[in-house]
Amino acid sequence: MDVYEAVTSRRAVRGFVDRPVPRQVLERVLSAAAWAPSGSNLQPWRIYVLTGRPLAELKELAGGRVSAHDPWDEREYEMYPSTLKSPYHERRSAFGAERYSALGITREDWEARQRAAVGNWSCFGAPAALFCYIDRDLGRPQWSDVGMFLQTVMLLLRAEGLHSCPQMAWSVYRKTVAEILSPPDDLILFCGMSIGFEDPAAPSTRTGRAPLDETVTFVDG
Repeated sequence: MDVYEAVTSRRAVRGFVDRPVPRQVLERVLSAAAWAPSGSNLQPWRIYVLTGRPLAELKELAGGRVSAHDPWDEREYEMYPSTLKSPYHERRSAFGAERYSALGITREDWEARQRAAVGNWSCFGAPAALFCYIDRDLGRPQWSDVGMFLQTVMLLLRAEGLHSCPQMAWSVYRKTVAEILSPPDDLILFCGMSIGFEDPAAPSTRTGRAPLDETVTFVDG
């Protein structure tokens, strides 16, 4: 798989088959992803990988919180601005409409939307999950570095025939994740990432992208 194919075939998959991901594949991907760029080579990402019984335990704990209607943990960072201006508001709305339409869920069916969101806490059935932390003393440029690292991971997973789903949603269950991982107090959980082989039977959609002239300006000589 070449780089262009990896980029265009990557998407957030929300349905995985129960097929283990070999440890050596995960090690190969993460070893190569370490070459992602970061300012002054700080490499600010701190990664935990869960499989097997520890991941099953996390899913069980998170599922228990859902069943008990336990309130979310207080966010340690703002996922989205409280008010999204144009065109970001329209893009987010279009994403939601496309995703829930693929699941046969109407805009008005809030309960069904909530049930669909519960899939996050089971990692959509994935047999492997990555959790990405960053030191809370670092700044916005280092958060950008983390994003480049995670994108590199996702593209390398495609090269291995795997899919993924990055999940900032785990940040609101950060205390449950910490029960399993026991991260140092100086780290913030940025996101989780479900990893595995796609379930072709799971409903899916391919969200569109803005035309080039909306996001790119060429300044020619």
